[in-house]
Amino acid sequence: MTTNAAKGPASYFPSIEKKYGRPIAEWKDLIRTSPLTRHMELVTWLKTEHGLGHGHANALVAHTLAEDSAAG
Repeated sequence: MTTNAAKGPASYFPSIEKKYGRPIAEWKDLIRTSPLTRHMELVTWLKTEHGLGHGHANALVAHTLAEDSAAG
């Protein structure tokens, strides 16, 4: 059993990178530079503009917004 496995939204990151071919840092930059600020607006935008699935888009947005609010 692995104890250092990512939990929560970050657990999706390896499959997101593999499926969509962009590093997580690049997705976070896209989210942070988007004019949108609300969680579901960002999720919908990632799904429609970038073709992400709902779970992947939701995980990226949740993780990025959580990081930003913690740093804020």
